[in-house]
Amino acid sequence: MDLNSKAPSAPWKSFRSNYKARCWKFAGVALAIIAIAFAGSLWTLYMLSGTAGGAKLRDKLGINDVNGINVQSTRTNKIIIEESSAIIDASKKVGQAVVSITSTSNTTRNVFGLGQIRAPETSGTGFIITSDGLIATNKHVISSGDTFTVTTAEGKSFDGKLVAKDPTNDLALLKIEARGLPVVEIGDSDKVEVGQWVIAIGNALGELQNSVTVGVVSAKERVAQPSDGAGNVENLAGLFQTDAAINPGNSGGPLLTLAGQVIGINTAVAGNAQNIGFAIPVMDLKKDLESYSKNGKIIQPYIGVGHQPITKVIAKNYSLPVEQGAWLVTGDGSSAIVANSPAATAGLKDNDIITKINNDKVTETTPLARLVRKYSPGEIVTLTVLRDKNEITVKLTLGQLGQ
Repeated sequence: MDLNSKAPSAPWKSFRSNYKARCWKFAGVALAIIAIAFAGSLWTLYMLSGTAGGAKLRDKLGINDVNGINVQSTRTNKIIIEESSAIIDASKKVGQAVVSITSTSNTTRNVFGLGQIRAPETSGTGFIITSDGLIATNKHVISSGDTFTVTTAEGKSFDGKLVAKDPTNDLALLKIEARGLPVVEIGDSDKVEVGQWVIAIGNALGELQNSVTVGVVSAKERVAQPSDGAGNVENLAGLFQTDAAINPGNSGGPLLTLAGQVIGINTAVAGNAQNIGFAIPVMDLKKDLESYSKNGKIIQPYIGVGHQPITKVIAKNYSLPVEQGAWLVTGDGSSAIVANSPAATAGLKDNDIITKINNDKVTETTPLARLVRKYSPGEIVTLTVLRDKNEITVKLTLGQLGQ
């Protein structure tokens, strides 16, 4: 090759032609990349802009930019907002039908150094069932009182009249003379699930009227033996356990779903623990209301026995043949069979162990009293009984208790 020649040789012409083709191809690719990047930038600006269109599109797609990472967050925010709104709506809906109840005793007692003094007032909660003033509460709220003052959410006070008490459960009914009152909506406690959000409303500490607390249903079918402080103990079963704060004074108040339906009546707390409260399922109250409507009082079926619920510990300590059931014994040595009761008529004996009522087993979570409540006075049930380690069946006609 002549290095001084300015005319390109044939190989150089071929190289230059191929080089130009490559350049044009590269330019085309580069332009395509730039176009895509530009379009992407416009899309990003649109999505992240504060315009109504951008906000609407982002909301629709559920996109939120966090440190350059697109995450789905709208649904979570929506759930939180809806739950908060539901709690607010339910509290407003039911709060107007929640009342505080003050129970006053006319009985005096002699206290050393102080002379005759009147028993202190006690406070609790209730809720309005009917627009003409029928109110549900706990029996222990009114058990030590002779007169009752009912104060509505609006601050109006009425004299309350005790019209019925459940003889086997911690429930009672009061009546005030009024018309056009707001009422609660009764739900279905049989459909309640563990983990479900619930709301409690009550007269906390007897001073903080219509306090609202929130929690979940921690468990179902709990058993408790709460005391009213005066030596009276209720044997309760089938209870809801909740971590919604229930304080003294909340007794008798409603436990609600987020839809504002009453599914329980707050009744007790575990004093040696935190956030363990108990509520009576509202289906128990519905049965009481049906009885009151029909009979003018609350009537419950009964067998007529004293008994000790059997646990594994009791079965081991007393060498019992089964680890669950109702052992017909008393702590004071008296007979466990009530004279002239259905149990006496049916031939039940001391130390018998009732293991079933019809096909339902007597257990720690379904004790004897709760199983009996499923029936009505006058019904005939079949009891499966262990007597001297032999299994027998006993036919029994349920009696009637009413207050």
